[in-house]
Amino acid sequence: MDKIPMTRKGCERLESEMGHLKSKERPAIIRAIAEAREHGDLSENAEYHAAREKQGFIEGRIKEIEGILSRAEVFDPAKLSGSIKFGATVELVDEDTDEERTYQIVGEAEADIENGRLNVRSPLARALIGKDEGDSVEVVTPGGQRSYEILKIRYE
Repeated sequence: MDKIPMTRKGCERLESEMGHLKSKERPAIIRAIAEAREHGDLSENAEYHAAREKQGFIEGRIKEIEGILSRAEVFDPAKLSGSIKFGATVELVDEDTDEERTYQIVGEAEADIENGRLNVRSPLARALIGKDEGDSVEVVTPGGQRSYEILKIRYE
């Protein structure tokens, strides 16, 4: 199996989520299932079926996280420097709109564009890899061609 690149913070977030699912969510759903069973006929018990569905989701997510963590190759961006590579936090300015954005280039398992975590396999991340401060990059995105200037690169 291939290793999954991940930052130290991303690994910690997944470990925290798994801990929460195992210590809080799993026991709560077990209690909810037990309570729903007490209501009798399970074939027409919506509470029971909803609880079982949620239990399936929780167990599936736990297995997914365990699989990711077992294959994770954890990088500490604070030990890196230089041009843009995995783990870099990059401040960009859109050359057309002058809108500034900050992204950290992370692995697929921890990517969350709304929170500034950019998947290393995304078109923008691929265009940024190897570039330096002051460079301009052209990226073909689903919204069309975009041009960005790299303002700052940091590793934290």
